Amino acid sequence: MSDEGKTQVRLAAEQDAGVIASIHMASRSATMPYLPPQKRNHEQVTRWVVDVLLGQCRTWVAVRDGEITGYAALDGDMLEHLYLRPGVRRQGIGTLLLDEVRRHSPAGVSLHVFQQNTGARAFYERHGFTVLDTSDGDRNMENLPDMTLRWTPVSSE
Repeated sequence: MSDEGKTQVRLAAEQDAGVIASIHMASRSATMPYLPPQKRNHEQVTRWVVDVLLGQCRTWVAVRDGEITGYAALDGDMLEHLYLRPGVRRQGIGTLLLDEVRRHSPAGVSLHVFQQNTGARAFYERHGFTVLDTSDGDRNMENLPDMTLRWTPVSSE
């Protein structure tokens, strides 16, 4: 049986930072056209990946056929980021990353999502997340209305 086409999830390493930065920028541009234009260049976003994502979060990458196709970053029980290459959406990669995040946060996971990001909201709702609260945008740097979602595992008692 071949591993071709099979996606693996592994911890991100510093040498992945440039690819993670590219995925971050491309995904935001493709899936959230309502965001303000990107002010940071690839080098600046790569530095952010090294300093913040890899420095402060547990970060995983999804790899298929030797290529990184997405990433997820968990800070405590807060899912800070989950982004995929625009061309690989709806192939189960986001679910694999989310499953890894949930394995490492067994008491539950929270996240913030822009209210306008209906695709992400539907994805998380399909995976059992519910809305905890909404905000007018005063808590994010884009100043866009957002919401907090939470997944709590079903008790096995």
